[in-house]
Amino acid sequence: MDKRTDTPIEKAKLPEKVASEWHRFYGGKIEVLPKCVIRNLDDFSVWYTPGVAKPCEEIVEDPDKAYDYTNKWNTVAVVSDGTRVLGLGDIGPLAALPVMEGKALLFKYLGGVDAFPVVLNEKDPDKFIEIVKAISPSFGGINLEDISNPKCFYILDRLREELDIPVWHDDQQGTATATLAALLGALKVVGKKIEDVHIAIIGVGAANIATIRLLTAAGADPKKMYVVDSKGILHPGRKDIEEKKDKNPYKWKYCLETNGEGRTGGMAEAIKGCDVLIAASKPGPGVIKKEWIATMNDDAIVFLEANPIPEMWPWEAKEAGARIVGTGRSDFPNQVNNSLVFPAVFRGVLDVRVRTITDEMAIAAAKALVKCAERKGLSEDYVIPHMTDEGVFPEVATATALKAIEQGVARLKLSREEIYGRAESIINSTQKKIRMLMELGFIQPPP
Repeated sequence: MDKRTDTPIEKAKLPEKVASEWHRFYGGKIEVLPKCVIRNLDDFSVWYTPGVAKPCEEIVEDPDKAYDYTNKWNTVAVVSDGTRVLGLGDIGPLAALPVMEGKALLFKYLGGVDAFPVVLNEKDPDKFIEIVKAISPSFGGINLEDISNPKCFYILDRLREELDIPVWHDDQQGTATATLAALLGALKVVGKKIEDVHIAIIGVGAANIATIRLLTAAGADPKKMYVVDSKGILHPGRKDIEEKKDKNPYKWKYCLETNGEGRTGGMAEAIKGCDVLIAASKPGPGVIKKEWIATMNDDAIVFLEANPIPEMWPWEAKEAGARIVGTGRSDFPNQVNNSLVFPAVFRGVLDVRVRTITDEMAIAAAKALVKCAERKGLSEDYVIPHMTDEGVFPEVATATALKAIEQGVARLKLSREEIYGRAESIINSTQKKIRMLMELGFIQPPP
């Protein structure tokens, strides 16, 4: 067996081998700890009755004081119905709980954000929306996660419109922002402009629907995009999609707005003559063929984002002529990872108390990621930063917050220095506390 294929597969399987044992050992991944002084029982008279009545009365008079007197300012709900869990499908809310806890862990460690898993036993999108609205006073933001397509678009659009706190669907906006960042970095390396390139997009799930929208907002020409679903390229003649446009208007919209050449066929026809390939479809290898990559333009950029195995192995894309290749995995260069995005975006939006997250804010976050990579030095194997690169998360948080202030959707107006310093302090403090708990033995090493 080819050692190049054997090693990644074995590495991909390793976490699965120990996951159940580790989860059982810790009994989950997150807990709630007090952050206020508890010197003796007298302190409870301040934190609870009778003292707590005073801040309650002030919040009645000025609801914004909830951000000052409670943890609402730093709290996000990670909400899912478990209908589209990555790699697992519709497994339901209870089985999705470990995933949502994992998301909460990333929020805390990378962004200093207190995130709580909220899994809902409700598949009806309108009822789901009403439940989220009902619990929203407890939170400073909502992160939607692992909700099936197309209702995930409807849920996000309505909650963004009807709530006055930021709502984000990471499978859409997070992945789209990371993809845009990687593309902007790659375009700088190959010397092409986003408005000029032809882009093949394989897969029409939540991630790519949002990616098309964000790429367009960032300057890409939708007429130069060729989008492929399981039945072929999207175009106005796709009667199967037109017949379902009331159920999935998002897909029909891109039948009308993309593919200015009127291409028909499948992946091969979409990829031919393109500068960029963005795939977020089904795990490979073998989903995308080397001979298709060979038909792309010079200095081709190929992002293969399926997990755990990309649509084709990255070295195969390179052998076929691609100059820059990225995947969703950490063991290959150019990891297109939404974990670079959502902890930092929420750190920024919470610190200036935004009412919504706009596409312009996501674009600002993507451009901040490119700037971080540029400081270290862009190259064919480094078009987007690593999560361990110094200063990435505070920098992205700051760019997001400043764009929110510029757009008038932030409750607080802080300077760049204030935003960066606050984000850096909160993130560093969180990671230091976790290290100390490990050193003191309160968090023990896994078996």
